[in-house]
Amino acid sequence: MKKQKRTKLVHEGRYLAEVDVELLVTDDEWSPYLSVQDAYKLDDVREALKKGDTTTAARYGRVFSLTPIGA
Repeated sequence: MKKQKRTKLVHEGRYLAEVDVELLVTDDEWSPYLSVQDAYKLDDVREALKKGDTTTAARYGRVFSLTPIGA
């Protein structure tokens, strides 16, 4: 089994987080996939962003506030 580092983007409301995860690469048809810990990490970040808790989300990666541009 090989591991590949990737950055996943989690978008919720007006926030976006960049979270580093490892993809597990195997020879089966489900490959590549996240570890259980990384899946929970992404869930925690999404839940924190949903609540507006950027401090908690920032523990896992970089957090951005999105600002709409008027047309």
